[in-house]
Amino acid sequence: MIDYRGKILDGAHQAIGNTPMVRLSRLTRELDGDIYAKLEYLNPGFSKKDRIALQIIEEAELDGTLAPGQTVVELTSGNTGTGLAIVCAVKGYPFVAVMSKGNSMERARMMRALGAEVVLIEQAAGSIPGQVSGEDLALVEAETLHIVQKRGAFRADQFHHRGSLLAHELHTAEEIWEQTSGEFDVFLDFAGSGGTFAGCAGRLHAYNPAIRSYLVEPEGAPYLAGGAQTNPSHRLQGGGYSIALPLIDRSLIADFLTVTDEEAIEACRRLAREEGIFAGYSSGANVAAALRLLKSREKGARIVLTINDSGLKYLSTDLYS
Repeated sequence: MIDYRGKILDGAHQAIGNTPMVRLSRLTRELDGDIYAKLEYLNPGFSKKDRIALQIIEEAELDGTLAPGQTVVELTSGNTGTGLAIVCAVKGYPFVAVMSKGNSMERARMMRALGAEVVLIEQAAGSIPGQVSGEDLALVEAETLHIVQKRGAFRADQFHHRGSLLAHELHTAEEIWEQTSGEFDVFLDFAGSGGTFAGCAGRLHAYNPAIRSYLVEPEGAPYLAGGAQTNPSHRLQGGGYSIALPLIDRSLIADFLTVTDEEAIEACRRLAREEGIFAGYSSGANVAAALRLLKSREKGARIVLTINDSGLKYLSTDLYS
């Protein structure tokens, strides 16, 4: 990542990273402790996934797995796809995004505007519109593999590619450490594809093994924690798919936390009203989990989290209705 302050850049991809950190002082005014929120929705594609998009493509360029002009394909809930659309546009790679129709349509429109070909996949029988399950994601995965084979494409593979981890290990975590001067106690993140938690928790623990890292899941789908799956079709888009996340080193997890749809939505709305931060579901899940920690086992702690994407990507949902 390039430090773009005071510079003219050669492309939008160079504006990825170096996002600000904000203390959520209004949400915590009556609590003992602090929440430090890294505003990842200020990346060019309005999400933290811009980071992994750039890292995956540049890693593939370096190791030769991506040839000049080769088509790039990836399954996405929309954020990784938007990041890849930006990176591929400026670097000259055709990009195909494969996404479930259960995701908000703003994402598909944005990716198309950025030059991507978007393939939308019908949800599984019985799935609820706007609520993407692991079964829905499996259908997207199958079509992604088909397109990769048919076109001889490079698969970005965010759930497995080392670039998903390195983007956060080499950049996000280093920015967090510098911005906080290492003075915090807890890191937490919602379980999406696993790269943010894996990269940040690993690097931050290397700096200070006393830091406690929590992984957040939907209350009805605590798959990674080994809990009962009572609501796999939750509303928290972008994660909680009840699938294994191979990038994550489970030894780094201090504990698992769960949040309900309602808690995440209320946290999103409070972020907007009280802090002026317009964010999406997984950001609300992070904030809801942090607020609960400050009211219980982590009273007095300083908690770091990421604001993962913009509320602009959910205007067709009832998140802000």
